[in-house]
Amino acid sequence: MTTNNETTLYTITVFSENTVGLLNQVTVIFTRRGINIETLSVSPSAIEGIHKFTITVFTTKNMVEKVVQQIDKRVDIIKAYYNTDDELVFQEIAMYKIASDKLLQYSSIEDLIRRYNIRILDINETFAVFEKTGHYAETQGLFNELQEIFGVGVLQFIRSGRVAITKSKVERLTDMLKSRE
Repeated sequence: MTTNNETTLYTITVFSENTVGLLNQVTVIFTRRGINIETLSVSPSAIEGIHKFTITVFTTKNMVEKVVQQIDKRVDIIKAYYNTDDELVFQEIAMYKIASDKLLQYSSIEDLIRRYNIRILDINETFAVFEKTGHYAETQGLFNELQEIFGVGVLQFIRSGRVAITKSKVERLTDMLKSRE
């Protein structure tokens, strides 16, 4: 159990209308409080015209409560709330671009693919692109191992922000929208 002064990773979920400039308004709230955003993912939700922001931050419980309250007060925000990792099912996606010549020199590529459950997205005479879905430790672990094996043969690496769904049976977004009408 976390105390109010203990820094922890929180996932903040924000449902909003798709309004120009809203992302800036939300990020300014974090900037003013000196909180660094670790990851940020924004996408349309299951409801047309409603977007979902998934933001991760390391902060205290007291501070995350204040930030969520401040976000929730904005006119274009439908609902904002926060969760800890144990309250969520979450993933991220990472892509790795590896030089083909380095890849062909490595004798245990099949073992690496099986061990990390890697998907091969593209392969040609110049490079191969791998995809790994998992938690941060898994995607970072694969990157670290690829760096050890291939060094400069790792041409590019990119990781998405977190996507998350709550484990608890919370009020459905459609119900929240109906109550606002």
